Amino acid sequence: MTKQKTKKAVVKRMKLTKTGKVKFRHAFTSHLMVRRSTKRKRHLRRRGLCTGKINANMAQLLGGR
Repeated sequence: MTKQKTKKAVVKRMKLTKTGKVKFRHAFTSHLMVRRSTKRKRHLRRRGLCTGKINANMAQLLGGR
């Protein structure tokens, strides 16, 4: 059986941490930020972590376990 290829679209958007968690950038940060609150903008700056089944699926697409 052949090895599963890494999904390039996922590689461009997400990163795998040492412990196997998946980091991603938040959406809705490119423009129209004036209407968002300071707290919302501050939280959107940070990287997000996938959880649950989504984390397992994305890790598999990235070539992790």
